[in-house]
Amino acid sequence: MLFTGSANPELAEAVADDLGVRLGKVQLSRFANTEVYTRPSESVRGVDCFVIQSHAPEINFHIMEQLILIDALKRASAHRITAVVPFFGYARADKKVMPREPISARLMSDLFLAAGADRIVSIDLHTGQIQGFFPKPFDHLTALPIVTDYLKERLDGPTTVVSPDAGGVKRAEKYARYLGAYVAFVHKRREFDVHNESKALTVVGAVRGRNAVIVDDMIDTGGTVENAARLLREQGARKVYVAATHPVLSYPALDRLKKAPIDEVVVTDTLPISKEARDFDKLTRLSIAPVLAEALQAIFMDSSVSAIFLGDNN
Repeated sequence: MLFTGSANPELAEAVADDLGVRLGKVQLSRFANTEVYTRPSESVRGVDCFVIQSHAPEINFHIMEQLILIDALKRASAHRITAVVPFFGYARADKKVMPREPISARLMSDLFLAAGADRIVSIDLHTGQIQGFFPKPFDHLTALPIVTDYLKERLDGPTTVVSPDAGGVKRAEKYARYLGAYVAFVHKRREFDVHNESKALTVVGAVRGRNAVIVDDMIDTGGTVENAARLLREQGARKVYVAATHPVLSYPALDRLKKAPIDEVVVTDTLPISKEARDFDKLTRLSIAPVLAEALQAIFMDSSVSAIFLGDNN
């Protein structure tokens, strides 16, 4: 049985449609002091339950809503509960960078365990090692197949897949393998004492006269993408595309994307976006619902998740 919180019900509806099932009935509300209330409106005793919730703004509210719904299902004697988290909140806080910092991604995993989740499913985590924070099965899916299928129809001529930083080179290599492209990366300096600030310095790899496809897990404030796009144009790239799974699009991301020398931005629907973003003519939004639906069907049937995606979702 599928349930959804209030963060991205459109995606949950699309997953349910792909599976040919309906969403479970659930009460979702807030008390006057903003505390979360959830209650399944039908019996879940002995049922395999999937709780779909992206951690969209208001992030902390949506996290608590999912955790409390999982707790309610557990106390209602659900047989097995899978937390489906297309965008996993606090995933960037996966290690200490400065003294006395928290590792919030580990705390998130502990909270899912305490709430009663038997399994987690997520898409394109900021770092794959987050799977190791959760002691039960954690399926890490990727939007790569649907994004590359789309890009193959758009790209003409020689192409280079560009990671906006050295840490994303493995992701760029996977995209390049699917697209038959070269790989490059942007060397940048991040200001660790200022959140969401970085400075692009140079491109390592061949981009002159080629299509450049910047790939990343998310677009947050857009600074990294804007800087990389300008640098690629300066280095002679013919066209610049951006492919990112999660359209976080915090302010001033849209302004930056509109000003940047970018031909097209390709994202998925793991997160809801504003009307202004929907109206941005260079933004293309692909549905991740078929990927999630196929994975959830495999989990429900106790068959292999990685096998159905040839190892790219595992």
